[in-house]
Amino acid sequence: MAVEFSGALEDFLTSLETDEASAGTLDAYRRDLERYLAMATGHGIDHLTELSSQHVAKLVETLQRAELSSATIARNLSSIRRFHDYLLRSGASSVDPTKDVSVPRVGRRDPDPLTMEEAERLVNAVNASDPRSLRDRAMLETFYATGLRVSELIGLHCGDLTQTTKLLHLQNRGSQKRGSQNHGVRNRIVPLGEAAVVSLCRYVQDGRPHMAVPTTDDTLFLNAQGGALSRMGVWKIIRAAAVAARIDRTVNPQTLRHTFAAHLLDGGALLQDVQHLLGHADIASTQIYARQYDADLTQLHRTYHPRA
Repeated sequence: MAVEFSGALEDFLTSLETDEASAGTLDAYRRDLERYLAMATGHGIDHLTELSSQHVAKLVETLQRAELSSATIARNLSSIRRFHDYLLRSGASSVDPTKDVSVPRVGRRDPDPLTMEEAERLVNAVNASDPRSLRDRAMLETFYATGLRVSELIGLHCGDLTQTTKLLHLQNRGSQKRGSQNHGVRNRIVPLGEAAVVSLCRYVQDGRPHMAVPTTDDTLFLNAQGGALSRMGVWKIIRAAAVAARIDRTVNPQTLRHTFAAHLLDGGALLQDVQHLLGHADIASTQIYARQYDADLTQLHRTYHPRA
């Protein structure tokens, strides 16, 4: 990334910190804008005044080719718009290259969870004993057993796993970094099933030590270089497992989160309990799963009840 871009990005993020943006929000802005500015640098652009609507449109095209959702693309555009608004207000630029770029239409879709049979096929699709396979199996089992967000999973530390009690401690590390305010992940404890515990123990004992390097910290899930897995890395692992499992539709971390919630409700869990396990601050966020569950029950009634 060009030096001028790096300086402007850090200044922009500092201004957001002054506005008390959460750690998660800052991470999202940094990720979106680093992608945008790195792409521009790759096209020979190294000054803020040279950024144009063509570069913004090129990024949108790249994200669409990567099959990212409309919501993700819209969020990237929102980050870029706010960045250019900051540049205008600070006098670093005199034009806004985002004004002629349309935002993809975002519609709220109902959850599309895997069936129980599909979920079993997905986690069983990874069954080798090499370090990467042990990591991938442990990751898939953890997603299905806990319904974690992808940001929560890649932020896990080895100390978050309590093997004897089969619990996962999710820490609010954002607040630890930035004082006493409630930033980042909501503190909560999530139970782990037997299958997830077994897979995690195998990975920690027989897989992770072979992936770690001298600079590796306490991060649980490591990439091939011994650092923390990226979001894109997680997406690729899940996509490869879905292909191996012959699941002919899009499967991503959110799909596994939906699957976790749907299967709990199918098993009779209370909505409030699912809310806590998912880490939703507002039960309204959890009710979308209940609506889907109610729709399934309605269809079941119509199909089998003689007077439906």
